[in-house]
Amino acid sequence: MTNDPTTDPAAPDAVAEADVPPAGAFEPGELVLLIDHKKRQYLITLETGGEFHTHSGILMHDQLIGQPEASEFASTRGQTFQAFRPTLEDYILTMPRGAQVIYPKDIAPMMMLADVGPGMKVLETGLGSGALSMALLRAGAVIHGYELREDFASRAKKNVAAFLGDEALERYHVNIGDAYEGVDAVDMDRVILDIPEPWNVVPHARGALRSGGILVAYTPSITQVMQLRDALDTAGFSAIETIEVLHRGWYFKDRAARPDHRMVAHTAFLTKARLLSI
Repeated sequence: MTNDPTTDPAAPDAVAEADVPPAGAFEPGELVLLIDHKKRQYLITLETGGEFHTHSGILMHDQLIGQPEASEFASTRGQTFQAFRPTLEDYILTMPRGAQVIYPKDIAPMMMLADVGPGMKVLETGLGSGALSMALLRAGAVIHGYELREDFASRAKKNVAAFLGDEALERYHVNIGDAYEGVDAVDMDRVILDIPEPWNVVPHARGALRSGGILVAYTPSITQVMQLRDALDTAGFSAIETIEVLHRGWYFKDRAARPDHRMVAHTAFLTKARLLSI
């Protein structure tokens, strides 16, 4: 009778069940989102022997490593934290930033307006901290980016690598330069603008886009929108539309349900246009 190594603890190939981490367990180097009892969120990168310090005590990274996602962990003072892998929305709201980011409530409709998909070539100006870049790259786009400030470009690349991995940088081509003065990109499928005077880039966008390509601009003020639309009208763009997105949550407690007293109302106007055949 032969021993079955899956059931015989004396078999040389047998592995103690306790030594095998559960599927999907946290590993060193991973980003983890911690949520405390007051719904406050903290983003950490797991390190063997690492420590997360708060006024509610210390949480050892080794407590999380090897444990499944969505578990609860207690600090040295008994404060509990739920641990999750961050979504892109979570990461954007908690990541290090050097510039103001485009928030998820606008990134999602911008992705739909631009209709970004795998392999598309996207000219992005005004990279900021890389929030929109991450959404574009995760959708499979190849970005040709222009950023005036080198420190912003560096921060954007670090954030991209931290969330999507170094391989995403292979599709993230960043130029330090002023898009107002011109761009080298040609045959782009999409142009996305997040800069104070997008109308100054419209002539360059016309030369960069293929016929039928889509331009989407993020502009906080209505006067910016008016100047942008005038420029688009005279530069051979059509199907121009402008929207804004309002975000209102709801409050639930026991049997009470009502809209939240506070809401994220205006952040920016989103303008979309398509380039006519040249």
